[in-house]
Amino acid sequence: MQRLKRVVGWLGAVLSIGLVALIVSIPVDALIGSGRVEALTNTIIPGADDPIRAFVAEPSAPGPHPAVIMVHEWWGLRPDIIEKATALAADGYLVVAPDTFRGSSTTWIPRAIYQVTTTPLEQVLADLDAVFAWLSARPDVIANRIAVIGFCYGGRTSLLYTLHNPAVAATGIFYGMADVEPAALRQIQGPVLGIFGGADASIPLGEVAQLEENLRTAGVTTRFVIFPDQPHAFVGGIDSITAGGAAGEAWQVLRSFLAEALLNRPATSLPAPSSTLAAQRITFFGDIHHRFVCGW
Repeated sequence: MQRLKRVVGWLGAVLSIGLVALIVSIPVDALIGSGRVEALTNTIIPGADDPIRAFVAEPSAPGPHPAVIMVHEWWGLRPDIIEKATALAADGYLVVAPDTFRGSSTTWIPRAIYQVTTTPLEQVLADLDAVFAWLSARPDVIANRIAVIGFCYGGRTSLLYTLHNPAVAATGIFYGMADVEPAALRQIQGPVLGIFGGADASIPLGEVAQLEENLRTAGVTTRFVIFPDQPHAFVGGIDSITAGGAAGEAWQVLRSFLAEALLNRPATSLPAPSSTLAAQRITFFGDIHHRFVCGW
């Protein structure tokens, strides 16, 4: 019995030390990563209470242009978002990638979780309102052609922002989800694109199908594309996109969607991903990620 108590005591001590180390790692990572956002951004947009740092990519041709607000993942603003914003600008959009975590960016999962769970949705929506207003007031932007797209946390945020601001002209959701009352979707005016991975361990495909059905029932022009065998966050930086494969195909779907919605170009016929889906398996950590990051 004494030996068992000693083992239990040691286990408790190890777990306690591990928990403390995990908690301490969050401010340590913040200290190590200070200045990351400042190094990536080139614009400061006036906000309701605090200024918003953002990366702005402009087309080479003179405007006015349609615009795209691109919302980052749970990591915060990182180089891969800058790369994607720059690539979209080459297609003729003025692209803004705002920092919705107000100076916080990381590669450390515990801090990524901390960023998402401690940033109020109301604050994010207010910051995006400021970005939208800033874009609308620019003479080189077509004010009624501003789209919002995002990845993971950003995908969820894009859908919620469109519900908050029906003036959004088009919405692109990359593997993000939100618990939305079907009736609320009727206020969406522009088309909605959904890109998801068939092997995503975070987002159940049943929820994807339900959101798509709810959007269509609400009269929203909708295109959802599921890429079989692809995990969560399968569209990475520009290197993964230019390499082709599922990431490249998903990017082409987005380009076609935006060209049709914002540039009034005819719909492009793109090869559809295989309709054969393997059995999906939601993992424990995937479920946690789903609940706290890409879909509440």
